Amino acid sequence: MIDRHTFLQLQKKLQQAPAVVLLGPRQVGKTTLALTVAQTWPSQAVYLDLERPSDRLRLQDADAYLRAQGSKLVILDEIHRLPGLFDILRGIIDERRRAGQRYGHFLLLGSASLDLMQQSSETLAGRVAYLDIGPINAMEWPATQPADTLWLRGGFPESLLASDNTTSLAWREDFVRSYLQRDVPMFAPRLPAETVGRLWTMLAHQQGATAQLSRLAGGLGVSSPAVERYIDLLVDLQLVRRLRPWSGNLGKRLVKAPKLYVRDSGLVHALLGLCALDDVLGHPICGPSYEGFCIENLIAAAGPRCTPYVYRTHAGAEIDLVFERAGQPWMAVEIKRASAPTVSKGFDIACDDLALTQRFVVYPGSETFPLRHGGCAIGLSALMQQLREQA
Repeated sequence: MIDRHTFLQLQKKLQQAPAVVLLGPRQVGKTTLALTVAQTWPSQAVYLDLERPSDRLRLQDADAYLRAQGSKLVILDEIHRLPGLFDILRGIIDERRRAGQRYGHFLLLGSASLDLMQQSSETLAGRVAYLDIGPINAMEWPATQPADTLWLRGGFPESLLASDNTTSLAWREDFVRSYLQRDVPMFAPRLPAETVGRLWTMLAHQQGATAQLSRLAGGLGVSSPAVERYIDLLVDLQLVRRLRPWSGNLGKRLVKAPKLYVRDSGLVHALLGLCALDDVLGHPICGPSYEGFCIENLIAAAGPRCTPYVYRTHAGAEIDLVFERAGQPWMAVEIKRASAPTVSKGFDIACDDLALTQRFVVYPGSETFPLRHGGCAIGLSALMQQLREQA
């Protein structure tokens, strides 16, 4: 399932930059998207998976091989496995620039965003563009299908499109294990996979909670700095979101700790052993899970011009999601898993604190209607569409 909006974004970036880095967690569809672009690329394309020994052998003399591809688009998947390629790419890009070939040379795919971005930005500064790809979101999911299926199973294609809930859950459980066995040792070899697995489960139980590193550390039997490193890793692999607190100067006592969310709702449910929708609806995680699900979808729709925050004061005023544009608070979103949502007093106070006029309450319904104090109840997909149009 390829989102046309993302497909067009990638095409546009390839037509503007010599190299594009496509970032996203494993199994999210990066390779499918890249190969779809390759099929339509006017000067043809070649694809190399650097996890395959045969493809790595083709790059024993990487400089000669890559130069021999001429004007083809070269797709290098899992490029973090051969970090030495970045210096070679820089030389080829600069040589082709001097010859008047200014864009569409290389498409680089990887899972570890911070590590890959650091390597590429240091070596390919001024030569590279970035595009994030996440799991399938609510705007990509057909309107004819139940929205709760996407929430229950999450947006990883193999999980979402499975034949039944049991098969979907089994895929997600295997996915978690494979990450612990493959990616954790690769990117942080001194972190025990069992410890990181326990941390994942603890984060699922505390979905959307304010980060309390000392409490997590006590439960794991490790130090707080070690927990912070583990969370950094999961954030880097785009599996956990660290939603930072808004920290402008209002003369208020603000809560300065971030909130932590497992980014894919299907993984939250798998980590807690919740197979069917009724299992989720009857579990205390229901509200926090739906909140995290909506936050991820809304951030994806808002695009890079909007910066997401959480807003909380010690007096109890709170906004689940604040979007900031051009350095100023722009939109407030409260999330309710209720068919007849209401606005909380704390939300009203917080919106007044930030002088926000765009105040939305996202709920599972499809009707849009006004609420008190300038608020508006709106469905998730409708607000996503509005955000995308304003991005």
